[in-house]
Amino acid sequence: QVQLVESGGGLVQAGGSLRLSCAASGGTFSGYTLGWFRQAPGKEREFVATINPSAASTAYADSVKGRFTISRDNAKNTVYLQMNSLKPEDTAVYYCARRALAWRGTTTTPGEYADWGQGTQVTVSS
Repeated sequence: QVQLVESGGGLVQAGGSLRLSCAASGGTFSGYTLGWFRQAPGKEREFVATINPSAASTAYADSVKGRFTISRDNAKNTVYLQMNSLKPEDTAVYYCARRALAWRGTTTTPGEYADWGQGTQVTVSS
């Protein structure tokens, strides 16, 4: 069974940048849509970004559009989330996920993703 492990979280000041990585083991990212989600304390998990298998199509939440960039390296079985111009409201645990079915397009729906990482904490101070 595939395992996803996120890294790159931490504490950063508002306006700063972080790059999250998510690596897969025991399985492959090739052929699968991948996504990033986040969950802040007391809130539901929310969609952040998604990328299709060929990386030709991406989608972002309105709250991060223009500041975050999702990318992938299938050879390394890794997906990335570059986060720029961070704001205190970006503070959350960030999760990567792999869509349940291969060769499907991007989706913002958490239920369409079958495999999840354990999350990495991102804290943005004001």
